[in-house]
Amino acid sequence: MADETEPSRPNPGRRGRPLSRNEFQAQVKAGRERFEEANQKITARTGRNLLYAILIGVAMGAVLVVSLVLIKEVFMVLAAAVTAFCTLELIMAFRKATSVHVPRIPSMLTAIAVVPAAYYWQAPGQWLVFLGGVVLIALWRLAEAALRRPAAAGVGLARDLAVGTFVQVYVSFLGSTAILLLSKDGGQWWVLAFIAVVVLTDTGAYATGLNFGKHPMAPTISPKKTWEGFAGAVVIAVVGGVLLSVFLLGEPWWFGLLFGLLISLTATVGDLCESLLKRDIGVKDMSSWLPGHGGLLDRLDSILPSAAVAYVLYVLITR
Repeated sequence: MADETEPSRPNPGRRGRPLSRNEFQAQVKAGRERFEEANQKITARTGRNLLYAILIGVAMGAVLVVSLVLIKEVFMVLAAAVTAFCTLELIMAFRKATSVHVPRIPSMLTAIAVVPAAYYWQAPGQWLVFLGGVVLIALWRLAEAALRRPAAAGVGLARDLAVGTFVQVYVSFLGSTAILLLSKDGGQWWVLAFIAVVVLTDTGAYATGLNFGKHPMAPTISPKKTWEGFAGAVVIAVVGGVLLSVFLLGEPWWFGLLFGLLISLTATVGDLCESLLKRDIGVKDMSSWLPGHGGLLDRLDSILPSAAVAYVLYVLITR
């Protein structure tokens, strides 16, 4: 007689029988537990919730592609909203962590206004609204300091003015450069291409670093980034750059090599620079609006500097 405590073993004769409801639920529960265990390991190693990151990334990518392909003006409106929100995120992160006070209203108005200015009036409009916005933010802060009792200290006021300018350069100006590129003939395909290469860079670094990463790239800034991940990111970005250059942009393959290489470099540098910024001001993420990603600006840190490089490459290749 078989021991009742012995674990049950699969019966080959039962393979053709449909699973019962309890068996099906047990298999689903076991699969979910395995996925959650693997997800926890990945989260502990990379700092991201894999499931949330994938879902939000797919949703953002779908909105991006649809808006670019159908109507460029829709992407412009979305970009204005995103730029304003990222500006607010950065201002609130500075205010919470370092007590730096940057006026929110003029900062967000500038972030919104510079986007249509770049789209409809090209570079002159972009520069005019950007510089005007910086002046408006500075005057607004000076007026607040003059009306507040006691008045703000000179060093603290100078710091507020410097940070207010930095926010506009980092978010509004670089972000509107993507819109400047969008306004060009066929610019939507260039925007789609450089963002795709940024995504490939991020994905390549994530996958390669997760599986093969051993040597930290910048341990004091971003301990989870490795040289192996960077190498994988560059390879994938260059391959993607060549394919996008030939089949989407109609440019020669050698341009795709340059395109993929430069965008992968700026994407990596942008990611590291924001990691350094967050480390300096003492925050882990700019906000917690996007589960698995942190803040919206945490997802655009690689895109912002890459937009400027993509625009320069467009100008050079079209001339």
